[in-house]
Amino acid sequence: MASQSPVIAGISGGVDSAVAALELIERGHPVEALFMKNWDDPDDPGHCPADHDLEAARAVCDHLGIRLHQVDFTAEYWHRVFEHFLSEYAAGRTPNPDILCNREIKFRAFLEHALDLGADAIATGHYARVGSGPDGGPALLRGRDRNKDQSYFLHGIDPAALGRTLFPLGEMHKPDVRERARRAGLPNHDRADSTGICFIGERDFREFLSTYLPAQHGPIRTPTGETVGEHHGLMYYTLGQRQGLGIGGGFGEPGKGWYVLRKDIANNVLYVGQGHDHPWLHAPALRTEPPHWMTGEPPALPLACEAQIRYRQRPVRCTVFAAADGGLVARFAQEQRAITPGQSLVLYDGERCLGGAVIAEALAREDATPVSTRVAGIEA
Repeated sequence: MASQSPVIAGISGGVDSAVAALELIERGHPVEALFMKNWDDPDDPGHCPADHDLEAARAVCDHLGIRLHQVDFTAEYWHRVFEHFLSEYAAGRTPNPDILCNREIKFRAFLEHALDLGADAIATGHYARVGSGPDGGPALLRGRDRNKDQSYFLHGIDPAALGRTLFPLGEMHKPDVRERARRAGLPNHDRADSTGICFIGERDFREFLSTYLPAQHGPIRTPTGETVGEHHGLMYYTLGQRQGLGIGGGFGEPGKGWYVLRKDIANNVLYVGQGHDHPWLHAPALRTEPPHWMTGEPPALPLACEAQIRYRQRPVRCTVFAAADGGLVARFAQEQRAITPGQSLVLYDGERCLGGAVIAEALAREDATPVSTRVAGIEA
């Protein structure tokens, strides 16, 4: 796909994006780079990972001899990603900002800006591939490195954007990327991978979230209604969580871990129970919001396929049905643990990502009984 117009490579300062740019150059593409500033916190001037990232990005581009553009997407990130992130937590759900960030920033705002710069295509350091779908259009495929495959986070992007995207690392494995960077003498070859919230970085999550949303304390209860502690705000907890519950001795079976089972938003109650495989954590089905399809035409439903309800999960067989509200109902071959509202159900046909949808609720039975009807140990 070599072209006289440049490919604009997103450069974050990390090793993956650096090697992606290097691979493009060695394949004969004219390459320029773009560094995106997406977060600015004037109330915390001492915490600015973007400054360090920009310094690393400059060093990479100087080493590769390519031009580095800069763009400020802080307003777009705030309105298209972060406001939704806050509203989801305020509603007691657990959002995945990386999915929305990819859709709205990396494969919309970035792509539009790159086209304005005269590019034909963009490139990123994601571990994914672009192939051809049954209709001849672009198809999103898993990365060869299944431990790093990021197609789960990319299922929400516009298929038209996928047609203008290159994933130079799609056929590579992470250890090989590190070694490739070292052999090429890239100045960031041993830089640690980024973690934390997309573009915001590693933070004390509870402290960070509390600056934007007021926390409301409430009781922690068992399925039988026994109060065993006090939570700091439902937004700080996710289903299946074990750490940070603060339940002291004297409750339950000694030495057996406590887990978050359910969040009762209406009554501000956090339900917990002992045991990794507590029955309340498992469900055979779920319901979603309206889906986004990566296929040219939505597939016919019901659909037998594979699915993931979280990143790096082993794919599981399921059957997907249309729900009356425009969403989907997915029934799994085996019950799934900790189905979490706000996270995403992503569907696959082998290596090809079909699309996905935000999870609305777990269903306790195939007749679409919501798990949230479980109260005080009784299933409605």
